[in-house]
Amino acid sequence: MGEKIRCGWCGTDPLYVTYHDEEWGVPQHDDRRLFEKLVLEGAQAGLSWITVLRKREAYRRLFHGFHPEKVAALTDADLARILADPGIVRNRLKVFSARQNARAFLAVQEEFGSFDAFLWSFVGGSPKVNHPRTLAEVPATSPEAEALSRALKKRGFTFVGPTIMYAYLQSMGLVDDHLVDCWRKHL
Repeated sequence: MGEKIRCGWCGTDPLYVTYHDEEWGVPQHDDRRLFEKLVLEGAQAGLSWITVLRKREAYRRLFHGFHPEKVAALTDADLARILADPGIVRNRLKVFSARQNARAFLAVQEEFGSFDAFLWSFVGGSPKVNHPRTLAEVPATSPEAEALSRALKKRGFTFVGPTIMYAYLQSMGLVDDHLVDCWRKHL
């Protein structure tokens, strides 16, 4: 038996390989985890995912384990302290968007009973499975990501453009874009 074949984007970095093997594309229904990834995907905008992945523990520490109620209650002074921490992406708009998105997230939970219920409605409640043979066949967005982006923006979320939302749908397992020869595709 040879070595496992993986999607080429994860390379050989052990952190990235573990993320690919254990998290990326695994259907997620826990609202706190969905909120965490929403914030981190926004932080990643314009950067490589490995950059944010390496900073994830600092984000978890600074943003109270991504409990949306705690993030929504952060003051401007709290966010300024967070912004000064070199353990995260120190972009003011991205840091302050975490609080804005936490407040909008809580409103969605109130409206739909859970963020999970709202989110999964964009794919009809079950993962959309694609069958790309190469990374070039994996799209940057989709009609579902565009609809999700519009719905989130309408509700006051920021850093939720269609490309970011497609990456979010992939990472949270709403879209399966593992390459056809990837060992994860066959689980």
